[in-house]
Amino acid sequence: MPWSVSSCFITLVVLFLWRIEDIAEACRCAPVHLQQAFCNADVVIRAKVVGVEVVSGNTKYDVKQIEMFKGPDRVIHAIFTSSSSASCGVTLEINKEYLFTGSLNTDGRMHIVTCDFIQYWDDLNGTQKKSLTQRYRTGCACTIIRCSSLPCPVSAPDECLWTDWLLNDGQSGPQAKYSACLMNFDGSCAWYRGMAPSKK
Repeated sequence: MPWSVSSCFITLVVLFLWRIEDIAEACRCAPVHLQQAFCNADVVIRAKVVGVEVVSGNTKYDVKQIEMFKGPDRVIHAIFTSSSSASCGVTLEINKEYLFTGSLNTDGRMHIVTCDFIQYWDDLNGTQKKSLTQRYRTGCACTIIRCSSLPCPVSAPDECLWTDWLLNDGQSGPQAKYSACLMNFDGSCAWYRGMAPSKK
């Protein structure tokens, strides 16, 4: 009898751990460069979270929009996300200022998930903040390819290899923090730390 109880307990523990792992893997995201996130998003805003409530299984964050970099011709007052982290729901801090990239649902609401680029505004550097208004938009015709191990060839001239991952975690590398992938006049793309390419 004790062996049967012990066996049953072990089985339950294994099933529980398997379920936890399954939930943890339910929302996996490939790392994304801020330029990619900007180009892929429907909405990119700087906003302060001022309130939160649960609405029909979703979490609604009331926000005070400070600046819109990309999006509809109106002010965003609320951002919605799933209440479940397993469904890629995002947990935000009240009274904190963020950069948000997200999508617009068919009902016009802004929705965010874990895979969107969401970061404290103060954690962005000056180059990234400036690029939100000047550079990233001009690079949307280019494609950023994450390179995590060599060899990592470029397959088309409009691609930039994101090689920060070879040295560190990627998001803290020079390409992520200080560079933008911009198109040259011949249609090829390249990393630029300064301004966009200019005619000679």
